[in-house]
Amino acid sequence: MAKTWYPVVDYALCAECGTCIAKCPHNVYDKSKAPSPVVKNPKACVDHCHGCGNRCPVGAITYVGDNTGWTPPNGKKETEEACCSCGCGEAPEKSVLVEYLYLDLQTCDRCIGTDNELDEVMNILTPALELAGRRVEYKKIEMESAELAEKYKFLSSPTIRVNGKDICTSVKENSCGCCSEISGTDVECRVFEYEGESYEVPPKEMLAEAILKEAFASSEGGCSCGGYEMPQNLRAFYEGKSKKSGCSCGGSCC
Repeated sequence: MAKTWYPVVDYALCAECGTCIAKCPHNVYDKSKAPSPVVKNPKACVDHCHGCGNRCPVGAITYVGDNTGWTPPNGKKETEEACCSCGCGEAPEKSVLVEYLYLDLQTCDRCIGTDNELDEVMNILTPALELAGRRVEYKKIEMESAELAEKYKFLSSPTIRVNGKDICTSVKENSCGCCSEISGTDVECRVFEYEGESYEVPPKEMLAEAILKEAFASSEGGCSCGGYEMPQNLRAFYEGKSKKSGCSCGGSCC
């Protein structure tokens, strides 16, 4: 056991998840204070053990006496400037940015249904996330023009991003009669896949699981930045919409 080696908790970062307390076999933490991590027995900590620090999901734990060069593997330690307009650079440490990107909330059953489900989930999750020390921001952005689609690197409607990351790992689509009617062209919109089933409107369980996962995940690798080329499916939608509206702005003036 060590006299000059013990964990120090940065309570400004700590999410009070209780992982460090549950996983420490040496009773360094006061279990009666759980889930708040209070170091009760610092001398019980094993010299050069990084167990709780490696498990902390937000990188809130460092060690007195550590000269090994070890750094917390999780958590974002520096605020980076936004590298694009996808929203990934708008969420500083300990904040949760949920963005809903859609084509239409007037007639499209798929967009309207997803909007309703997401609203219900956010109404439930927001107080819990704020209690855990997260600042929650919820944005709805209509992809009303090709220019906006380019700006947000929009791939399929509807899209839900958490801290810049699409909750879907790939784009699956099928024919959408509502958006086809809007543009006068054949348009395909997103299909959500969850536990082996496909949904045109994602279930609440899928949305809650995805939002919570990203809310407490490491920020590394979550950005949806990179090269972007608008899918032909969306090009056809915007071109058809502009023709039906009688102008060449892509629908942005309507």
